[in-house]
Amino acid sequence: MNSPEEMMFGYGLASGQPIEEVASKTLFTMHVGGLEIPFTNHMFMIMLSSLVLMIVLPAVVRQPTLIPRGLRNAIEAICVFLREDVARPFLKERTDYYIPVLWTLFFFILTLNLLGIVPLDRIFWLITGKPNWGGAATANLYITGALAVFSFLLFHAAGMKEKGVWKYFATLAPKVPWPIRPFMFLMELLSSFVRMFSLAIRLFANILSGHILLVVLLGFILIYKNFMVASASIIVTTLMSLLELFVAFLQAYIFTFLTAIFIGFAISEEEH
Repeated sequence: MNSPEEMMFGYGLASGQPIEEVASKTLFTMHVGGLEIPFTNHMFMIMLSSLVLMIVLPAVVRQPTLIPRGLRNAIEAICVFLREDVARPFLKERTDYYIPVLWTLFFFILTLNLLGIVPLDRIFWLITGKPNWGGAATANLYITGALAVFSFLLFHAAGMKEKGVWKYFATLAPKVPWPIRPFMFLMELLSSFVRMFSLAIRLFANILSGHILLVVLLGFILIYKNFMVASASIIVTTLMSLLELFVAFLQAYIFTFLTAIFIGFAISEEEH
């Protein structure tokens, strides 16, 4: 049985293994036919983020006020910024066609990042007595990988839709002498996979490292059990939490920005 101290500060702190704090943990197992499908805390966070977006965003944007205020004003400002300053320079006249999916991608990643900062597992434990319901879903490489695969399929599908399948693949190779054109085609195709991996690793590494740092800083309290160390740890952790808040927005922006660039490359008439 875990002590209240372990529950409140987290398994990673109590065990001295910070990675445990952000690891995927199975909540229960679903039996579908002959398959056993584990339902993890990160899967729960994805469902919760989707639910938050489906409830909060429609409620905010449908406010019957002529002049947007508060959260609605912030959301509209973000949407306009993403459309005019992020997407339009690369997508040009096709911006309005692709911007809904870019908005969705940004707010989904942002919600996952922000909910990962909130100690939901402690809150749920206080309410239900059951641990591990919360967690940083974007600190899971499988989840960031799935987002990167979606982006990968999106910009390739956009290129094939705008140009046609054969013309799209033909534009992957620049106009070079025929003997080396197959090699250049393979290199360009490989680079598109590199883009996918870079999207996944960048988001995963930034979120994971931030949460591990916070766990280590709080872990000093249990290690030294000293008032001065505890005070310094809390102050630094508070400052780092503010930095994590900034990183949550920044990483959602970078992922969306790069996806817009890749779509722009795919639909551009120029060779890559």
